[in-house]
Amino acid sequence: MNQYLRLFDFKQKVDYKIEVLAGLTVALALIPEAVAFSMIAGLPPLVGLYAAFVMGLITAIFGGRPGMISGATGAVAVVIVALAKSHGIEYVLATVVLAGTIQILVGLLRLGKLIRLVPHPVMFGFVNGLAIIIFMSQLDQFKADVNGEVVWLSGQPLMMMLGLVALTIAIMVFLPKLTKAVPASLVAIIVVFLLVIGLGLETKTVGDIASIKGGFPPFHLPAVPFNFETLKIIFPYAAIMAGVGLIESLLTLNLIDEITETRGRGNKECVAQGAANMLSGLFSGMGGCAMIGQSLINISAGARARLSGMVAAVMLLVFIMFGAPLIEKVPMAALTGVMIMVAVGTFEWISFRMIGKMPKQDIFVGVLVAAVTVLLHNLALAVLIGVVISALVFAWESAKRIRARKYIDEKGAKHYEIYGPLFFGSITAFNEKFDVLHDPQEVVIDFRESRVADMSGIEALNKLTERYKKAGKTLHLKHLSSDCRKLLQNAEDLIEVNILEDPTYHVVTDQLK
Repeated sequence: MNQYLRLFDFKQKVDYKIEVLAGLTVALALIPEAVAFSMIAGLPPLVGLYAAFVMGLITAIFGGRPGMISGATGAVAVVIVALAKSHGIEYVLATVVLAGTIQILVGLLRLGKLIRLVPHPVMFGFVNGLAIIIFMSQLDQFKADVNGEVVWLSGQPLMMMLGLVALTIAIMVFLPKLTKAVPASLVAIIVVFLLVIGLGLETKTVGDIASIKGGFPPFHLPAVPFNFETLKIIFPYAAIMAGVGLIESLLTLNLIDEITETRGRGNKECVAQGAANMLSGLFSGMGGCAMIGQSLINISAGARARLSGMVAAVMLLVFIMFGAPLIEKVPMAALTGVMIMVAVGTFEWISFRMIGKMPKQDIFVGVLVAAVTVLLHNLALAVLIGVVISALVFAWESAKRIRARKYIDEKGAKHYEIYGPLFFGSITAFNEKFDVLHDPQEVVIDFRESRVADMSGIEALNKLTERYKKAGKTLHLKHLSSDCRKLLQNAEDLIEVNILEDPTYHVVTDQLK
């Protein structure tokens, strides 16, 4: 019984009214996003809506981060659009199932913790870039299709749209100062909806994008040949989709962790995302991952438990099956205003104040990640680039830290006391410390304050012992770990062993397990 209580978070104090209202707000915000992303992927609108329902429900119940919302996303849509055009929807559904399988394996292998390798500047860039994307995507609502040509609104339609968006934003800004009994975003949507219906105002509605009417998601095995040729087609897309989905989901999880000052479970979220994608593909959905915009709407509305996500998914299905005629009348201006406020709340404004305080390389990484996110709309690539550059910067800075304190003792032996890590990046600086030709006959290199980190460092020591040996000089290597002593090929009897003082660490090498 306790296991089930932990699963549904019944042990924590839940404000049921807030959870239900937040879930209802999220459900309304999910509709235009799911429709838009399915159209980006070249799929029918219901494919995106079904994905939002299945993804949202499964991850809300079993996910590693209560309060986080999952559904059809643009990141996934961009990955599968080429496959949808070349092979059709059946191959897309098969890809979604395979991507879910990969994500489950990642979770079971406990690889979700690798998200800890993402540096803070990369997180800043990711969040800021995503905020800009959310804001820019709302600008499409200020455009209209005129005789097959997309043009900006002007005149009375533009003023109407701007006025309703401004009203939505005003309610979201000022209502929380009066009361937090109900989510301001939901109140804003309802007020604008009633205003448009009551006054008969002409403005763009959800129904102008696409019809959302449908039934319960049908169970459907992807109609593709189950052979190696099919696997060759879908595996590259599935692998990319799995990676993109997990990166976006785990980064969103970290962001919600920071906001709520709690800690989610990354590996559990990976398994939940995988299971949700598998079921999404089997129930005619395009798959997806965590949605940062809707998650922030949910959290800002006060939701902290799993109930809000479950309500959002169920209400979305209710809208699809029974409430389509009403929901299709919801003004897009209200949803646009909500998403603009989400973008404003998502952006890390503190990053501007930190420009003069952060290292220049961190500022560069943050700006670069944000730029790649905005320009390419590829969150996984942006994060990967940021992590690689951060790693290279760290390696460069670490390489410059290696130092050598030199002195000659009373017996005439020259001592080199090494400080800093010896690895592939610091080898050149390490070799420059030694004067093999002019050193005395007895040389001691002390690694008490150093660490040999990889095989490149071991090979550098091997070559150094060869140089001293050819010069006919005696070299002693002190305070090396047992790994180093084992891997040094040319040391022979040159290593001084002191079990009590020698460090114990593992060198990064394929020879060690």
